[in-house]
Amino acid sequence: MRIRDLMTTEVVTISADAPLKEAARRMLEAGISGLPVTEDKALVGIITEADFVASEADRRAEQRAGLLKFLHRDHEIPSQDRLVGDVMTKSVLTIGPEEDHADAARLMEKEGVKRLPVVDGDELVGLISRADMLRAYVRSDEEILDEITKRVMKEVLWIDPRLVDVKSVEGNVTLRGRLETKSDAALLVELTKRLDGVTSVHDHLDFEVDNTRLEMVSPPMGYARGNW
Repeated sequence: MRIRDLMTTEVVTISADAPLKEAARRMLEAGISGLPVTEDKALVGIITEADFVASEADRRAEQRAGLLKFLHRDHEIPSQDRLVGDVMTKSVLTIGPEEDHADAARLMEKEGVKRLPVVDGDELVGLISRADMLRAYVRSDEEILDEITKRVMKEVLWIDPRLVDVKSVEGNVTLRGRLETKSDAALLVELTKRLDGVTSVHDHLDFEVDNTRLEMVSPPMGYARGNW
């Protein structure tokens, strides 16, 4: 399934010039652990709980240094107000909306992250999380049947859907019918197994011709012997 079919499009974001307190407030209110940072819809960074922890450690170190200066050199303690752009992570892992959800899962697992910003060019268009990807495995039977008949049969294999009776119960698919060739039947079964949400495929397909046993006795027209 494509990322665009699973991603969240209403994303809570923040600008780089916003105060850290505002970022913390938005994260707490939304119940999230990270915020994409944008400028004119373009993704420029991300701020997470880890960034806040690192910022707090730096702030306390600076405060101690400033206090020593104040005591010994009669200098004012510097302001501790920080902006999102001061502490955000600028190098952000992203994924495109047309990528497969399996690619996102592999990237999250490899990098140890729970979510990925989805970008189209530089523009942030959504966010995909591990929770979002679970939706690929809880698809309705109606969605599964629709993909088998419209995409797999009509668009990929060029099979008339009327030739096959397709049923799905809790992701358990049954295929009954008679197709022109054995390879068509085998491909339909194999591609159906790979669909998101399909847990099993019961093959009751028959065929007119076993084209997997045919032997080519001469090269096709237009092919020179040197090509064989």
